[in-house]
Amino acid sequence: MRLGGAVGVIILVWLLIGVLAAWQRNYFKGEAETCATGSTIALTVLAGPLNYAGVRPHVADCRIPQPS
Repeated sequence: MRLGGAVGVIILVWLLIGVLAAWQRNYFKGEAETCATGSTIALTVLAGPLNYAGVRPHVADCRIPQPS
């Protein structure tokens, strides 16, 4: 049971570091105008501490399937 709690804390800290990185890059100022912008923000948060190791996630183009 303790291991599950530790894993949860590690995941929470990982995501908080990702949010900090996105905040430092000013991704939260204004609205996510495109799918690519929103996807870049999400990838930055998921990358967590990797942002500080030189990873800079970026989505150049995002195509959402249109309903038929």
